[in-house]
Amino acid sequence: MRLFLTAALAALATAPALADEIRIAHIYDRTGALEAYAAQSQTGLMMGLEYATDGTMEIDGNQLVVIEKDSQLRPDLGRALLAEAFGDDDAAIAVGPTSSGVALAMLPVAEEYERILLVEPAVADSITGSGWNRYIFRTGRNSSQDAISNALALGQEGVVVATLAQDYAFGRDGIAAFREALADTPATLVHEEYVPTDTTDFTAAAERIFNALQEHEGDRRLFVIWAGGGNPMGRIQAMDPSRFGIQMATGGNILPALVGYRDYPGMEGATYYYYEIPQNPVNDWLVEQHMERFGTPPDFFTAGGMAAGIAVVEALRATGGSTDTEELIAAMEGMHFETPKGEMWFRPEDHQAMQSMYHFRIRVEDDVEWAIPDLVREITPDEMTIPIRNNG
Repeated sequence: MRLFLTAALAALATAPALADEIRIAHIYDRTGALEAYAAQSQTGLMMGLEYATDGTMEIDGNQLVVIEKDSQLRPDLGRALLAEAFGDDDAAIAVGPTSSGVALAMLPVAEEYERILLVEPAVADSITGSGWNRYIFRTGRNSSQDAISNALALGQEGVVVATLAQDYAFGRDGIAAFREALADTPATLVHEEYVPTDTTDFTAAAERIFNALQEHEGDRRLFVIWAGGGNPMGRIQAMDPSRFGIQMATGGNILPALVGYRDYPGMEGATYYYYEIPQNPVNDWLVEQHMERFGTPPDFFTAGGMAAGIAVVEALRATGGSTDTEELIAAMEGMHFETPKGEMWFRPEDHQAMQSMYHFRIRVEDDVEWAIPDLVREITPDEMTIPIRNNG
């Protein structure tokens, strides 16, 4: 039976590096607005390493040691911690972070030290786009994958859409990708609204959105992209957009956020993961073990963390345990690996993991505390033309 070795790894992380030891730095926003995402990512990473090594936490006799660092949603700190991990801790590979802003600050450090940064779960397109370098890989989905899948779910004839997002890299990149994807559907985007990440009063923004949508006939949808706390959907729903024929729409989210989705039965969108959707042995193991250990199903970012852990092991296994960066890059470019979502592979051009997304429709059951995103259909990678944005 596979063992969960977090405590053992924590002890090993304080020991001096040995010749048969492979150090993996996990730099994530353990404190701050994204801490729920970060905690899931860490649990998933450890379970992925465990699963892929069959509980041994070893690859060809090399012990895997995970070093945890809290970037606290601060780009300057994330940059410094990655330099510390590579320079002082001799980490061969780093995983993380949670925030797109922190990730963008970390990218040049990977290039400076010529070591792999496996980005999970930060989403902004620019991570594998304008900010990318050859040492960056990503198992997490990017903004285009989110946007294109949601555009395919929402982009029907007669639909008119307004958007609301946070005014930083995640929100701006997400809407830019959504706009581009929706242009290839019969739907029409009529208004974009951006607000500061700490906004609590959405009255003025909602009024601008309502006014813009009322100028157009059709099936009116307000599509919201939001990360972390303060999600505005409930506040906007309290303003009764239905009096203007406006329906809310958004992508998937973590289970605590899905509790709020109970107010939107029938709402459609696209999601990265929900534990009941994928049917494969990796997800079966994750769901079973997570329920056994924690009493809850695995969540959105648990699956992502597990995918990252599996990718690290598969890459190191392909090199025979070598941590030479050039050997790792050669192994990872085009590498296929099984995850809780099924097969992923790293696109050679920008090292973005190609993966399925899921068109859902919300269902509400009295005995389930969160809304259930029922699968409408799997949106496979071949249906999504994900732009290559790294300029070569």
